[in-house]
Order: sequence, then C-alpha cells, then structure tokens
Amino acid sequence: MDADTSRRGSLVDRLASAGCVAAEREADELLAAAISPGHLEASVARRCRGEPIAWIVGTTTFAGLRLRVESGVYVPRPHSEQVARAALARLPDHGIAYDVATGSGAVAALLVAHRPGARVVGLDLDPRAVACARSNGVDARVSDLLGGLEASHAGRVDVVVAVLPYVPTPHLPLLARDTLDHEDVRWYDGGATGVDLLARLVVQARPALAPGGALVVELGVDQADLLAPTLAEAGLHVEQLLTDEEGDLRGLVAVRADRGAAGRPPLG
Repeated sequence: MDADTSRRGSLVDRLASAGCVAAEREADELLAAAISPGHLEASVARRCRGEPIAWIVGTTTFAGLRLRVESGVYVPRPHSEQVARAALARLPDHGIAYDVATGSGAVAALLVAHRPGARVVGLDLDPRAVACARSNGVDARVSDLLGGLEASHAGRVDVVVAVLPYVPTPHLPLLARDTLDHEDVRWYDGGATGVDLLARLVVQARPALAPGGALVVELGVDQADLLAPTLAEAGLHVEQLLTDEEGDLRGLVAVRADRGAAGRPPLG
C-alpha cells in the first residue's frame, strides 16, 4: 500500500468515526482541496466537529452544477433539486423567474444554465448569500421575500420558486445536532406549523405572477393542506405535488388560475 492510499484510508476512518455517512467521498474532496498537510488537518478537524463540508472546501454540487458556497451561507440540499427542476419545467426560454431565499444561488443558477435567454433574479435577506449567489453568476439582490420585485415585472413573472424555512418551531430540536451547532436556526424555523413564510410568499406571489405563472415551493409532509386555504384565497391552483422516492411530500406547484392559464403543458 503506498503512502497516498494509506493516508486516504486513515482519513476515511476518521470521518466515518465522526459520523460522516459519505466518508469516502468527503475524504476525496478534502484531499483535493488541501494546499498543505496542515491545511488538510485543520479541514478534517472542522469536518469532524460537524461543520458542513461545502464550507470547508468552498464548493458543492447541485443538479450537476458545481457551485461556490461561502462559509455562513446555506448549503443547498439534494432534495431541493426536484423543486429546482419543477421550476425549470415551467420557465419559458425567454421568461421571467424569481428565486426567493436564493442562498448560494443554486436554484437560480440551474435556471440560468438551462434557460440562458430568460430573466432570472435571486433574492435573499442575507447580504452574504447575495454576494455568494453573484459569484455563481446569479443576478441577486438583498430582499425580504418578493420585496425586491422589479416594478416592470409585476404581473409578468412566469415562475416564483423558493426553498424557505418550513420546519415547525417545536420540531427544531429534532434536527441533527450538527445542524444547529453550525447553521443559523432562521434557515429552518418556519413558525408554529412551518408555513409562516410560505403563506407570506403566497400572498406576495399572486400579483407578481403572469396568468398561468407558477409558484414552486419546497415544504413538509403535511403542509400542502395547511397552505391550501391561503393558496385558494390568493387564486392559486395546486397543479402538482412533488414527492420523493418514498412518496413523502417535498413541494408543490401552484398556478395562477385565471385567464391565460390554458395551454400550459402539464408537468411530468
């Protein structure tokens, strides 16, 4: 066994012992990012303390895109890729999309990559996130939800997509310990039932959307029912529920249900 193989094996063992479920992949990422033995050791120590690996190596992969993720910025999760692809399916080649709570700009970057002729804007309350999204090629602005909507886009937006906090406040202690040790609880706290921010966004999205335009959001298992009255009052019709391989609800697509909605292709 050569020295490099031995070093990698030792690193995999350390990460696995610390509870890292993808120890082999993470070992390779840490080795590739290391600029010196001391840097590698410091990086491994950070990961063993539970810090997100994306913050340590500075990048992550989302829906096939390699993206920068600065320390202190929300790391996009693989289960959000389904929401991103649902948004992509609704966005015309030259349409308009807003990615709310854009974070690193992951969802917006996917839209930009596949719809280069579209107008895609990322919005986030955190200036650090906005700067990170811009580094990923996203036109991002500081905004509370859709407060940063351009006046000329009102009533013309094809897609509003969002991965907002939706964990009910009483359930926050159930999150992995490392999550709350290192990440901002505000990235997860959705209020008493988890839909506080989602409900606010529904109200703001209705006047922003074009006829037939879609709101695409991530949410939890029972939250489509909780959000249904707000969607109905806003005149948004739930067209699709997004479920994972286990059949658990992951998101929904709601369409502005008025003149012009006919003719939109169904989502697959």
